[in-house]
Amino acid sequence: MKPCSMRLLFIALLTGAFVSMPMAAFAQISIGVSVNIEPPAIPVYVQPPCPEPNFMWTPGYWAWDGVSDYYWIPGTWVAAPQPGYLWTPGYWGWGDGGVYVFHGGYWGTHVGFYGGVNYGFGYGGGGFAGGEWRGGVFAYNTAAVSVNTTVIRSTYVNTTIVNNTTIVNNTHTSFNGGPNGVAAKPTQEQQAAASEPHLPATQAQQQHEQVAKQDKSNFASANHGVPAHAAVPRPVASVAELQHSAVAASAAPGAKPFVSHTAEVKPSAPAGASPPHPAPVAPVAPRPENKTLSTPHAPVAPKPPPKPAPHPAKAPPPEHHPEN
Repeated sequence: MKPCSMRLLFIALLTGAFVSMPMAAFAQISIGVSVNIEPPAIPVYVQPPCPEPNFMWTPGYWAWDGVSDYYWIPGTWVAAPQPGYLWTPGYWGWGDGGVYVFHGGYWGTHVGFYGGVNYGFGYGGGGFAGGEWRGGVFAYNTAAVSVNTTVIRSTYVNTTIVNNTTIVNNTHTSFNGGPNGVAAKPTQEQQAAASEPHLPATQAQQQHEQVAKQDKSNFASANHGVPAHAAVPRPVASVAELQHSAVAASAAPGAKPFVSHTAEVKPSAPAGASPPHPAPVAPVAPRPENKTLSTPHAPVAPKPPPKPAPHPAKAPPPEHHPEN
């Protein structure tokens, strides 16, 4: 397959064009579009209790609408595609040329690098503390996640792993690197996890993301970084369902309200490429008539009187020739 075709295939996977796909080895890749507007901070919200066994928490995050705005995809509990698989969240990273590039999430047997972003609820920035697979059953660490214990019996408490995997992020920064970003790099274990076999987002996740984009109140230009529909117990199939079951968010302490700007969207630059320099703009010389109008008044030198026109020379008298 040609490189261009592979690029289009990866973009389709991350934007939800495919509803199912056989297992393949995917590294965490960018969607091929970068934005020059800093993503909003991660808002504060309460996690709904896990509704069923073997459901995995997928944190809420800011996505790009492809035109001019960020929108919030609510956090939700999702059925794992198969036993033993965990979710690695996507994240925004500071890219070449001074832009933000999104790296898509994926399913795998280990949680990989997600930018050091502290999404909360077991995703404290460095690994995962929300639970572990024990055979074909997932055991939930109630020190990190909320669980309905009347429905789910496989639980335990481990505060040490929560403390060891949490990156302090008081401003709830939602991106890695660059000015004001989280300064985190992948560990050897996370790099190894990136090369393992992965699965893309499930059909339920893809539908959930599409519904989130339909809810205009999720857009940062409308909510200024504080979405009213921050998290739901299950993936939703309609805007009405989302608005009915979602919990609201509050602003992160210390985070500035998001102000909408006109964004410049451009293709991601290849790794190591230098940012393009804008061509210099030559100054435009003023037109003569404009220059006269804009010049301050100054004394005008008197014009010299016109010189008199020279008198025509008189013709000499005709010569007189004597008659013979």
